[in-house]
Amino acid sequence: MAFEKETCMKLIGILLTMIPIVLTAQTGTLIVLNKSDHTAALVDVSTRRLVATVPTGTAPHEVAVSPDGMVAAVANYGTGPSPGSSLTVIDVPGMRKGGDIDLGSYRRPHGIAWLSGSTIIVTVEANKAVLLVDVESGKVLEEIATNQNISHMVVPSHNHTRAFVANIGSGTCTVIDLMEKKVLKNLETGAGAEGIDISPDGAEVWVSNREANTVSVIDTKGLSVVTTLESAAFPIRVKFTPDGKYGLVSNARSGDVAVFDVRGKKEVRRIPMEFSRVNEADRRLFGDRFGTSPVPVGILVEPQGKLAFVANTQADVVTVIDLSAWKVLDRLTTGKEPDGMGYSGVILVGKR
Repeated sequence: MAFEKETCMKLIGILLTMIPIVLTAQTGTLIVLNKSDHTAALVDVSTRRLVATVPTGTAPHEVAVSPDGMVAAVANYGTGPSPGSSLTVIDVPGMRKGGDIDLGSYRRPHGIAWLSGSTIIVTVEANKAVLLVDVESGKVLEEIATNQNISHMVVPSHNHTRAFVANIGSGTCTVIDLMEKKVLKNLETGAGAEGIDISPDGAEVWVSNREANTVSVIDTKGLSVVTTLESAAFPIRVKFTPDGKYGLVSNARSGDVAVFDVRGKKEVRRIPMEFSRVNEADRRLFGDRFGTSPVPVGILVEPQGKLAFVANTQADVVTVIDLSAWKVLDRLTTGKEPDGMGYSGVILVGKR
């Protein structure tokens, strides 16, 4: 019995040492939208391998994932003179397309975020508005006009009472009261206001102004721009780390990611993508305006804050950054012209 007890205690000790490893491992599913392929790639985060590819509508740009990770809604932006007017619904664990939502007269859906239940918010650039859409019924519940040019990206407050919209053409951020379904304020940020994110504590919203080469810091309580940060060149997306310590900004022209100390409001490092564009990139959305830059655009930080994924849309790769070493860890190939990304806690099985 003594031997059995001793052996048992050793086994328990071994298991206990393994628990932190299990708890800190990055798991789940990365969803990458490939604009030129009109697909969504599902990637196993733990192995960083492509598991499945799901068809979408034409030129998918951004994706929102339900809180339980079971469903993803994709905004089909369209190309050239043919604007998109639909959303694609993806069954994540089933690794398949669940259907399409016809937006009717609403055109150029782009920025998208999940609110609560089955309700999402999505920008429609051509209509200068945002929509509230019920994914389950496929119906548009509400239209809220921004009356701003190219309402591009949207982020809700953590309690879903407000939404913040970055408007490229107007160089503004629209603040929307989601309870009253009305605009509270349009804040001047800078030319080409495009990327947007809200800090984990909800105190700040950052807007990347691509033409101005700046990032505007908005105080969400006072609804005013309190700080402007320099970020050359062509800052196009911004994303906070889960602990709120850092803000990551992808710079399309300079081909790197700037890392900002959120509290100190200063840039602390740059991470070059160290990749060049593919030959056919000049026939895509950005053409040859950024030279040989891989054009990093979409950024996703997985929930544990250990890895960041950066879509290099002109190089057809997703760069994986180790956020402890601040170095490029890996590169993923998911399809042509990767852009918007989403995360699901669902672990895919059946296809490896």
